[in-house]
Amino acid sequence: MRKILLHSFLFVLAISAAACGNSGSASGTGADDVAATVNGKKILIKDLDSVIAQQFRGQESQLSQLAQAAYRLQALDTMINEEVLFQRAAKEGINPTEEEVRQAVQQYKQSRSLTEEAFAAELKQINQSEEQFRELAKRQLAVNKLYEKLSSQLKVQDREVSEVFNENPKQFSLQPGVYLSDIIVDPASNGTKFDAVGEVQAETRIREIQTRLKNGDYATVARQLSEHESFKNSGDLGFLAKEQFAGLPQMMGLPASLGDRLMAMQEGELTEPIKDQAGRWHIFKVTGKQTESRDRTLDEVRKEINDAILAQRKQIADAALQARARDEAKIENFLAQRMLENPNSFGVLRPVPAAGKAGAAASPTASTSPAAAESPKK
Repeated sequence: MRKILLHSFLFVLAISAAACGNSGSASGTGADDVAATVNGKKILIKDLDSVIAQQFRGQESQLSQLAQAAYRLQALDTMINEEVLFQRAAKEGINPTEEEVRQAVQQYKQSRSLTEEAFAAELKQINQSEEQFRELAKRQLAVNKLYEKLSSQLKVQDREVSEVFNENPKQFSLQPGVYLSDIIVDPASNGTKFDAVGEVQAETRIREIQTRLKNGDYATVARQLSEHESFKNSGDLGFLAKEQFAGLPQMMGLPASLGDRLMAMQEGELTEPIKDQAGRWHIFKVTGKQTESRDRTLDEVRKEINDAILAQRKQIADAALQARARDEAKIENFLAQRMLENPNSFGVLRPVPAAGKAGAAASPTASTSPAAAESPKK
């Protein structure tokens, strides 16, 4: 179980952008300019709209007013959550040091193989200063520390681990299968930094990645260019059991025969670019293989079970922390209020600004998109 201490900074920049605005009540700014306040801290419409603009990379004008409203509400809710948690961290005296901030910024550069010149160019592209970037990093570090403080209280007893194992020891048996990593390029607009939008861009990008992998490190390329959340783990998808091969068409839109092919490959070997039924491109790497079934002892799986129990408890505890922090905060959602005042027409919503013209930097991840909202046509 890998522990990610920092969320993707793309996500950080998107949901934290409004936090750099002015504090105080909504009266200090035109009412229509403020989307919400959290204990008096403003989240501005322009910052919210820039999140939408960055997400759709110039295609946001194709969204209907209904879709704009749905994306706005969900993105605003995410921004409110982050502001609530940051204020909770400050209340508990959690304040990252300058050295921790410096290390976080350096980690960001290293994970994307950015030189100082490339980093400066990236900041210029997203209309942000290094000081603003460092402030956003500091805020996210504070929220992470808040979660870590809660996690430090979570414990698992040996008795609990033994009970889980003894209930069904066979579920921990090793089955034949492969350990996989995957680099994915998705032609859909998904708000990633190097988003390849459209079939032509996607195919061009995957061919460029294939060429780069001839001499480059797979994990590094996956972190930089994969358009799937697994980029956080350097493309690692985990274990695919042989018994799951038949379900590949349903799970990933790939032929079931691919499983047998992967089993026949050597550890460390890569596939050529493979296109799935949804038009996404994949380059798989076999990182390990299990060729025979084997039962495992409690000692072999003790850490695995312990980590799984901790992960479940952390998920619930984190949700409870967020819920309680929101309960204790004074939140005024003016955007939602205006929508309720005029529920039959969203004509009061101003057009989403073109990407790159607003102050915030990046978009929420694609998974935050409301299912009911339409996506722009390509």
